[in-house]
Amino acid sequence: MTKITPQPGIMEIDLYVGGAAHVEGVSDVVKLSSNENPYGPSPSASAAARRASYELHRYPSTDHAELRAAIGEIHDVDPENVICGVGSDEVLQFIAQSYAGPGDEVIYTEHGFSMYPILAHACGATPVKVAEKDRVVDVDAILAACTDKTRIVFIANPANPTGTMIDLDACTRLAEGLPAEALLVLDGAYAEFEADYDGGVSLVERRENVIMTRTFSKIYGLGGLRIGWGYAPRAIIDVLNRVRQPFNLSTVQLATAEAALRDTDFMEKCRTDNERLRCWLATALKDLGVESDPSHTNFILARFANQNEADACDAYLKTQGLIVRKVAGYGLPNCLRITIGDESSCRRVAHAIGQFKRGET
Repeated sequence: MTKITPQPGIMEIDLYVGGAAHVEGVSDVVKLSSNENPYGPSPSASAAARRASYELHRYPSTDHAELRAAIGEIHDVDPENVICGVGSDEVLQFIAQSYAGPGDEVIYTEHGFSMYPILAHACGATPVKVAEKDRVVDVDAILAACTDKTRIVFIANPANPTGTMIDLDACTRLAEGLPAEALLVLDGAYAEFEADYDGGVSLVERRENVIMTRTFSKIYGLGGLRIGWGYAPRAIIDVLNRVRQPFNLSTVQLATAEAALRDTDFMEKCRTDNERLRCWLATALKDLGVESDPSHTNFILARFANQNEADACDAYLKTQGLIVRKVAGYGLPNCLRITIGDESSCRRVAHAIGQFKRGET
């Protein structure tokens, strides 16, 4: 029997399961399970990736200066307070690795992103799950759950998989009420889908205990490249950079992300089209008796009568070449998370769910 054992917490991790992409025996499949941008990346981002491919023999920069400068320019933040990572997931990993460990507690919410407890276990900390209220983050419940062992509170805002969000006042009250040694992490993977929302920038600039993370995987259509960033007070960024690998982002990633960021017209069109089709699909499903909370993301969380109905609908959608996401693992067994695709995809989903509800399967 081997005496080689992993660090505490590692074997407590439930492996992350991504959205399905294929249905055996079915052609013309539409993947609506991973909240991807149906329009892909901007043409200027694709062009930048092609140009950068000619420099694959060169090491990338270690400080990501050009991308951080672009982030500073577009989002009106100080580039020196920005850190870049392999998706926002890596930035979240830096945070957990730097600020939590054995004996510490990491708070996340009932339907929160499944990576949060994984990150807690990975650094040997104890994940603490806090109830939500009608699928919305409950600030009072989080504050009540805090102890002298609390080191990190992870909040996705807007949230995945619920699509709901809390306002800046609620975020501020949460940040102000945390224990002195606790850090509030505002995961803003879907922030760009909510017009006039800064993702937490203003709160970061007023507080010493808040960090905001963002990604290029969603509205920018770069999920296949894995690029993200975080914004925090300088002292926190200094800590995170000490655990970041020097060449964690490639030349292609850096160049493509900068081009995507600067193509603001394309991003705004994606946001506008998403909002229009999201409202249309939510209304169409409501007319069929399938409710959803107002979503601030590029998906809706469709609620069915019970788990059996949700499972049956999911199975029928697969026969029609439509892959959505079951979310029983997030404590929502009666729900299906449906990515907002292009207009054709949304109409196919509404039509198929209509057939299912009418018993025309």
